[in-house]
Amino acid sequence: MCQLLGMNANTPTDVCFSFTGLATRAVEHKDGFGIAFFEDRGLRLFVDPHSARESPVADLVKRYPIRSGNVIAHIRKATQGRVALENTHPFVRELWGRYWVCAHNGNLIDFQPRLHGAFRPVGDTDSERAFCWLMQELSKAHADVPSVAELSATLRELLPVLHAHGTYNLLLSNGQALWAHASTRLHWLQRQHPFLDATLADEDLTVDFAHVTTPADRVVVVATEPLTQGEAWQAMAAGELRVFVDGASAG
Repeated sequence: MCQLLGMNANTPTDVCFSFTGLATRAVEHKDGFGIAFFEDRGLRLFVDPHSARESPVADLVKRYPIRSGNVIAHIRKATQGRVALENTHPFVRELWGRYWVCAHNGNLIDFQPRLHGAFRPVGDTDSERAFCWLMQELSKAHADVPSVAELSATLRELLPVLHAHGTYNLLLSNGQALWAHASTRLHWLQRQHPFLDATLADEDLTVDFAHVTTPADRVVVVATEPLTQGEAWQAMAAGELRVFVDGASAG
């Protein structure tokens, strides 16, 4: 299955180091990659149906330090849907005047919800179909942008419906927060002062975060598998939903 990467920070931060670690794993997960960066209400989205190990777009992302408060990235190993640009995560939709970004790791069986005209999939993946359903149900539940706490409560009601159809590991953001839902495997890590060195698990690359941060900075990184050695990654439980705001877990 696919692998996920998310970042949430209290100050705009680049994700070059973590994305390099994710892209290294694209030997097996070679069916496309994508990454989305929130910048206030704006969004930068890079997707490519080619492997993150070979794509010049991925090479740009590794070297270009785009700073963001919320980032979602994905490397794909296709289960449903052909290898094509329209099937490449993350997917984006608009709701309540904000961009929403979603990436999924897993496989949903026999999930064919009724979708109205506002939210319809462009490609043919279970992932995009489930995202459209989530957006549709959120729009039914709230007339306008609710608080992060209200959104989290609604998601806790909706996500078991998807989980019941198979494996559904999720990263979701609207630029205000990062939601992570674990069906099977998802890990998270918080970096804050005093910052230490970090070394990628799959590549000989080390960063001394103390030289590129301030004492006030906080960053949360979420990944399918821990990206670094020697850091305190925490495994999420099956069925667990966490929301991260300003580089910290908010529940």
